[in-house]
Amino acid sequence: MSTSNWPFPIGTPGTPWGAAEKARWRASVPKRRDYRDEVVVLLERLAQRFEILSYGTLSYGPDGEFPLFALKSRAWNESLPIAMVTGGVHGYETSGVHGALRFAERDAATFEGRVNVLIAPCVSPWAYERIQRWNAEAIDPNRSFGPTGLARESRLLVEFIASFRGRFLAHLDLHETTDSDESEFRPALAARDGKPFEPGVIPDGFYVVDDSANQQPGFQRAIIAAVSSVTHIAEPDEQGQIIGAPVVDHGVIHYDVGPLGLCASLTSARFTTTTEVYPDSPRATPEQCNEAQATAVRAGLEYALRA
Repeated sequence: MSTSNWPFPIGTPGTPWGAAEKARWRASVPKRRDYRDEVVVLLERLAQRFEILSYGTLSYGPDGEFPLFALKSRAWNESLPIAMVTGGVHGYETSGVHGALRFAERDAATFEGRVNVLIAPCVSPWAYERIQRWNAEAIDPNRSFGPTGLARESRLLVEFIASFRGRFLAHLDLHETTDSDESEFRPALAARDGKPFEPGVIPDGFYVVDDSANQQPGFQRAIIAAVSSVTHIAEPDEQGQIIGAPVVDHGVIHYDVGPLGLCASLTSARFTTTTEVYPDSPRATPEQCNEAQATAVRAGLEYALRA
């Protein structure tokens, strides 16, 4: 690959990054918002409704320490199954964080006595502050939930939920697909790995990712139907795909989430999904994106409890 076609300003064409390139990248992504002010303060307001659990702390040198929190139903009943909600696995995906918190504040009480709820609203706080996909070590947490995963954010969450294994009914992992995926994050990935950058297409609208090894089409349809009243659903591209995967139902694609180390594989729940909101659409607002995420969780849990 010629340097004129190199899609990212860090690295050498055809050569994976070493420590120097990763350090240069980290220095290039300054703090742009505050985890405590925007997330932890909101969590603390929920203390009467939830037990607030700290499941670890990330220490990132001069960038500071980041305590990791989960919300646990105060009306926890050991005889009930568990529903898991995760957000902010990629820190730049803002509505994943605030959609999870909206569900906690407004909707979670609806499920009291029917299912226990665990919510980890901001899995990657360092990346949240910098509006980034990777953690401070240039690792994608959403490829690190398998046994060989390297991201500390992911390992700490895996350890936290270990004692609950075998009890999960549903897990909804809240994400976004953004224009910056194509303009920044996928070029950065190609540069980090020393590979050519292959341009893709960003879908305009909401969609979900089902697990190809544990397909739950009714669950996905229930989520799409509910969210369609909040924001528009992504249509397939000219190849009948969304982000390179065949569309199997309206707004639904499949990934093999376990081998990929995706967060949706975390709990081995019967019902799992990865939601994807498109915040850069001229047809969507930040409010709609947050509402779409909370609506997806509510609709998904209602379906799972009826099934």
